[in-house]
Order: sequence, then structure tokens, then C-alpha cells
Amino acid sequence: EVQLQASGGGLVQAGGSLRLSCVASGFNFGDFAIGWVRQAPGKEREGVSCISTADGRTYVANSVKGRFSISSDNAKRTVYLEMNSLKPEDTAVYYCAAVESVHILALVTTWPEKYDYWGHGTLVTVSS
Repeated sequence: EVQLQASGGGLVQAGGSLRLSCVASGFNFGDFAIGWVRQAPGKEREGVSCISTADGRTYVANSVKGRFSISSDNAKRTVYLEMNSLKPEDTAVYYCAAVESVHILALVTTWPEKYDYWGHGTLVTVSS
């Protein structure tokens, strides 16, 4: 059974930083792309970033480029989202998601409904 466990959310002031973690289990870690999707109150889901666990390639949405970065530790089966220079508009529930392909990073970030598996979210609140 595929499981994705996200953690690391919290309350932070604008300009601050947070690191989210996603621990994956139940599948061959190196065969999947894992990413982060956020949903703000009253808004649609938005793909944030994605990483190929096979070779470390990444894709980052323009809305967070230069502020957010994604990385993975395959030995720990964990994907991280480092969020810097946070803004109030980054406030959202952040979900970890996985897709059984390492070739469609841009696709799933643009259309997050293409992810195959979803974890529970972690809430990030950025105060002004």
C-alpha cells in the first residue's frame, strides 16, 4: 500500500522559512516522481514542485521559483520542500503526492490531478 506522510507545517511570519518532509512507503522509491501540491482556502489545488527520485531532476512552479526548492534523500525515502521568503499568499494546506513515472514532472506540476497517490496535508500559515 502506497503511503505518503507529510509533516513540517506550522505558523511562520512573512519572510520566514519552513521545511516540509514527505516520507514515502509501499513502493519502489526510485521509480516514482514525488511532489508537493498546495490548496489555499477557496482556491483550486496548485502544483508547487516535483522531483524524480530516479535521478534528482526537479521542476518548480513559476509562482515559487527562487524561493522554494525540492530535494530527496532516497536512503530515508523522504522528499523535502524547503520554503524560504514565505509570503502570506503561500498560506495553504500542502499535500505530498506521487506518480508512477519519473518523466512527467512538468505535467503533474501543471495538472496535479495527474498524480496517482496522495498523502494527508500539512497546514502552512504565513502571517503578515
